[in-house]
Amino acid sequence: MTNIAYSIKNLGITDYQTTWQEMKSFTENRSHETRDEYWVLQHNPVFTLGVAGREEHILNKVHNIPIIRVDRGGQITYHGIGQIIIYALIDIKRLGLSIRELVIRLEQGIVDYLASVGINANGDRCAPGVYVDGKKIASIGLKVRKNCTYHGISFNAAMDTTPFNYINVCGYSGLQVIQLKDLVVFENINTESTKLTNCIIQSVYK
Repeated sequence: MTNIAYSIKNLGITDYQTTWQEMKSFTENRSHETRDEYWVLQHNPVFTLGVAGREEHILNKVHNIPIIRVDRGGQITYHGIGQIIIYALIDIKRLGLSIRELVIRLEQGIVDYLASVGINANGDRCAPGVYVDGKKIASIGLKVRKNCTYHGISFNAAMDTTPFNYINVCGYSGLQVIQLKDLVVFENINTESTKLTNCIIQSVYK
């Protein structure tokens, strides 16, 4: 692995807006010497709409789940308890990576994790994220500022997926989601979160 220092922060369940502002602040104030950080957490229910996101992809607004327009790429997605969020605060210039190459490495880390638990998965160059049998298990959306990224990965583990029915997932009509608990039996989401994070980091710094 590339010899670059990084930190992992396990933040538990956090407020989306607060965490978003903290990511922006971290990125604005970091220097070339600042360690990369990976923030591992879950969010209370929230829909987020990317910078180019179109409201037509919101199919049902008759609910109490907040809808927040944010500064990442991509269309609309849903976050909720039981979904593993890994925010990737990475200096891509220091790594010598393009944003596209970083996305490929993030996808590969997720694919590697799923392979380790016996699940075949794939990324998609045309629609970033990771899929199992054509169903989306993980989404990726990033913002680049000062040659550094924030936002990151959402991985469906053991959540109520009903709110995904209220949207065109990531802007694709008819795209279905799947989650880890539909595919394998596991005891502890935190244990799987640690494994997933480690696979992603190994892929990023390979």
